[in-house]
Amino acid sequence: MGRIDLIGAWVAHIIFLLTIAVFLFRLAGHHRWEYWTGAVLLLTAIPLVYLLVRAPEIGRPRLYYVQIGAMLLYLIAELSVDYVAKIEFRQTRWMVIAYVTLFFAGTGGMIGVASHAGRPYTISSVVLFLVMTILAFVQRALTGM
Repeated sequence: MGRIDLIGAWVAHIIFLLTIAVFLFRLAGHHRWEYWTGAVLLLTAIPLVYLLVRAPEIGRPRLYYVQIGAMLLYLIAELSVDYVAKIEFRQTRWMVIAYVTLFFAGTGGMIGVASHAGRPYTISSVVLFLVMTILAFVQRALTGM
């Protein structure tokens, strides 16, 4: 396990923890904290791009590029609709389906990125992903967001 693997695992964990925090703040009605936690989540694009740039020299398989690419696409979509254009899309079914699909493709791929750091990181990533998933559906049911 190398330094790049640990960076990938930590970035994955940070993404899961920040997303969990966003959902908890949304459930608690702390919209300002939700907003700023989401903004910090967007900054994870920086280490993700670094991982993508370094991937060829450490011989990562194509799937690794897809996993990181999906997360970056989600972050770009999030930046675009929630922070730049401020589109109210969460009540339009087809937009929500596309957004959620991209969200789970990106975050699910981060489990694969974390798995390069070893079994403990894989297990903890899966646990955090499951907590995040439960909160995603609970907060959607309770808040409609």
